[in-house]
Amino acid sequence: MPSNHKPLSPRELAKFEAGRDLGAELIESIAQMKASQVRVVFSPAIEAREKTGLSQSQFAALLGVSVRTLQGWEQGRKQPSGAARTLLTIARTNPKALLAVAGK
Repeated sequence: MPSNHKPLSPRELAKFEAGRDLGAELIESIAQMKASQVRVVFSPAIEAREKTGLSQSQFAALLGVSVRTLQGWEQGRKQPSGAARTLLTIARTNPKALLAVAGK
């Protein structure tokens, strides 16, 4: 996909998709995984959210952060700090307590 962050117009997206070779992309991804060029990130945020049984949007709202911030944590691009880290720890170790406070 193009490296800029501006959303593509429907016409640009169709042109981009038409030029893709998904088979080649999959083969390249497999080769990268075999060469250890792809790393798997353990994410306490994913574990915490999964233990609560909430969707990303529900969990983000519960923590008082944007879905984008939560996604950054889950993908290992960002690290939570302060109170967010504490709430994630509570969600991982005692999800019922966090849900009880939220009235869920």
